[in-house]
Amino acid sequence: MVLVESLHGDAGRDANTNRFLKTCIIESTVSVDVAHRAAELRRLARRGSAVDALVVAIAEPGGTVLTGDRVDIEALAAHANLVSVEVI
Repeated sequence: MVLVESLHGDAGRDANTNRFLKTCIIESTVSVDVAHRAAELRRLARRGSAVDALVVAIAEPGGTVLTGDRVDIEALAAHANLVSVEVI
């Protein structure tokens, strides 16, 4: 889901994102536990999309989320276990 939001479907426009993705740990499945945690984060934050909440839940504990959506991600991360947010 995150990749669909991040990519354009054009090799030229996606080149930088694809280079960046090679440096990332990609989670291709979401466990039931992570889905429950994402739902809990959304309830606690009272904002954020399902995708935003999943990104923050997957980053637990101790990960960093890179985002252009500072408000929602920071609201979710405020309830997460040691998740930091970097705005890009």
